[in-house]
Amino acid sequence: MAPRRLARLSRTVTFSACHRLHSKSLSDEENLKLFGKCNNPHGHGHNYKVIVTVRGEIDPVSGMVINLADLKEYMEEAIMEPLDHKNLDKDVPYFAEVVSTTENVAVFIWENLKKLLPVGTLYKVKVYETDKNIVVYKGEETV
Repeated sequence: MAPRRLARLSRTVTFSACHRLHSKSLSDEENLKLFGKCNNPHGHGHNYKVIVTVRGEIDPVSGMVINLADLKEYMEEAIMEPLDHKNLDKDVPYFAEVVSTTENVAVFIWENLKKLLPVGTLYKVKVYETDKNIVVYKGEETV
């Protein structure tokens, strides 16, 4: 009997979106102090890069952890459709009450993918806001 092999598989997408870093819990002055130029009332945009990693046993028949065509479809539905060419704060209901930081974008993507992927396969969501600002989220919660 062949040993069971586990692997991680990653796929990348890019999307463009604009947002404004602004918390309804803070005054305009506090928001400006905290977020600086990213609090511009007109917003600003990014070309985000997202790397989704799934994990699982390599199927002995197909040789795959997950069918890449399926993963591509899930990412289209969970990331591209709701976020690409959108104003995150105005077009995505989730961000009406949640500050559209890259951390929260990663959580949003995780939650969307978790609903679509087979249970237990989602391993990591890595979101590049820029080449220098990157968030990794693995579904962890604080106690």
